[in-house]
Amino acid sequence: MFRIPCDERPNWRKLADEYGFKFHSMYGQAYWDETAYYQFSLQQIEEQLEAPTEEIHQMCLHVVDKVVADSQLMQKFRIPEQHWDFVRQSWLNKEPCLYSRLDFAYNGKDPAKLYENNADTPTSLYETGFWQWLWLEEKVNSGAVHRSADQFNSLQEKLVQRFQVLAKQHPDEILHLSCCKDTEEDRGTVQYLQDCAHEAGIETQFVYIEDIGEGIEGGLTDNDNQIITWMFKLYPWEFMLNEDYSRLLNQANVSWLEPAWKSIISNKALLPMLWKYFPDHPNLLPSFFEEDLSKSQMSHYVKKPIFAREGSNVSIYKDHQLTLSSEGPYGDEGFIYQAYAPLPKYGDSHTLIGSWLIDDKAAGISVREDSSLITQDLSRFLPHIILS
Repeated sequence: MFRIPCDERPNWRKLADEYGFKFHSMYGQAYWDETAYYQFSLQQIEEQLEAPTEEIHQMCLHVVDKVVADSQLMQKFRIPEQHWDFVRQSWLNKEPCLYSRLDFAYNGKDPAKLYENNADTPTSLYETGFWQWLWLEEKVNSGAVHRSADQFNSLQEKLVQRFQVLAKQHPDEILHLSCCKDTEEDRGTVQYLQDCAHEAGIETQFVYIEDIGEGIEGGLTDNDNQIITWMFKLYPWEFMLNEDYSRLLNQANVSWLEPAWKSIISNKALLPMLWKYFPDHPNLLPSFFEEDLSKSQMSHYVKKPIFAREGSNVSIYKDHQLTLSSEGPYGDEGFIYQAYAPLPKYGDSHTLIGSWLIDDKAAGISVREDSSLITQDLSRFLPHIILS
């Protein structure tokens, strides 16, 4: 695994604007970064990232099966009691999912270590599935990257195929897609998914989360008062289950992407449960609930809120002393503690691998880096290649 400096394509910003990649820079900082790329071998991808990704995903599903059957575990995962049956039934009914992203610390030699599972609202789909592939094509065509170079990236192809399968379960239905207002990255991600759904032959309609209304008999409606029956939402379940309209979820008769059972494996409480059921697994880090920290004998660890996203409210402790922390709005729900395993460092950059799944199958990776050990929403995205 190498980090290789390279020249930017001279026209990439103009091209990004043409393709609608409007969040390549955010708040005056570069988000997409093609001044370097990461190089992997095929063996590294297949054996150390692809295979563990699919195995850990199945382990996560095992945890869901245990949690939905145990009220004490539902409490540990901070699922509101009034929604236990809603979440449980989504699992028992085998409601289908679309995608997930597992985040790993991986240095190219040692087993990849799971940091967390972004199973509900993972972003960076567009830049992973389309934009970095376009980068590779242009770099190969210009001779800047070897013609035999490949990329671990079947994300877009698998997304379209998955939508085709889901469409058969919802004949003649409109797929509504939604995210919050005033977030260009989320809107761009949802637009990409909308394009993939169109390619699969699905009729779609976009509506902002804030504009969803209540229709007759407790249904959910869009801006045109059309009843929503099938919906993708880039909005976390832990938020939805605590909204005023959550009282409608049981009766609204909506097929959700992602399904409500994803509230369990997108939750940091997943990590100590994985360690409980699969102790000493080579791709897991020892992880514990707050009440078990004293028994863990860990002195170097990371404190993570159960609901945190994008690196918010993460604290790193060495010898039980706080050495680094990030700000954010989370923590009231409680914390878990995970053994400290720092990201590999290349020059001044700490590097995180995001490994994608579509319909239970590994589908590609994204590479993020930051000068900080804590990867956050503005951490840079870099392309990668496979060259054996």
